[in-house]
Amino acid sequence: MTKTVEYFFSIGSPWSYIGFDAFTELAAKNDVVITPYLTTVVEENGGIFSRNRPEIRRAYWTRDLKRWARVRGKELRLDHRPELGDPTPASLFVIAAYLDGQDWIGVARALQHAFWSEAKDIGRPDVREAIVVAAGFDGAALLRRQADDDVQNKWAADRVHARDSGVFGFPTYVYDGEIYWGQDNLPFLERHLRGDKP
Repeated sequence: MTKTVEYFFSIGSPWSYIGFDAFTELAAKNDVVITPYLTTVVEENGGIFSRNRPEIRRAYWTRDLKRWARVRGKELRLDHRPELGDPTPASLFVIAAYLDGQDWIGVARALQHAFWSEAKDIGRPDVREAIVVAAGFDGAALLRRQADDDVQNKWAADRVHARDSGVFGFPTYVYDGEIYWGQDNLPFLERHLRGDKP
């Protein structure tokens, strides 16, 4: 029986990047259909941007990210990296691919890798287009689509749905009414998918 997991994530979240492949592999193994929702930190639910946290907590956050990146086999550039642009336009690429029935997972993976492993400014349209073209997608079409009403409307609706679902940080997985926050909660999500509901 096919199961559906609502997946809330942000291109601008390193935790979303670190846990992305582990989640998609888990989904494939457990016959899961993923419904993606892209947004940014939901501050009204208690989410906190890393830049707004005390320095001692930011330092721990950085160490924890590096530990998990090694566990997940991800190269993560956090030090000596250039200032990155707004990840919002990249989210619109992923939404457009999803709405058009394309491989949105492949588009998200390419953009996240460029953002977090190569420190590329995916806020720039030329950079974004080149990244997805190199990954085998029609970058010009995705660039055109990002301004379309259905793409913009889903971007706005995704944030409302995240807020109303109790999401505050990323990644968050919702299955059968149960919220799992953080890629470190994937083992609990998998147990639930296999019948062990908390």
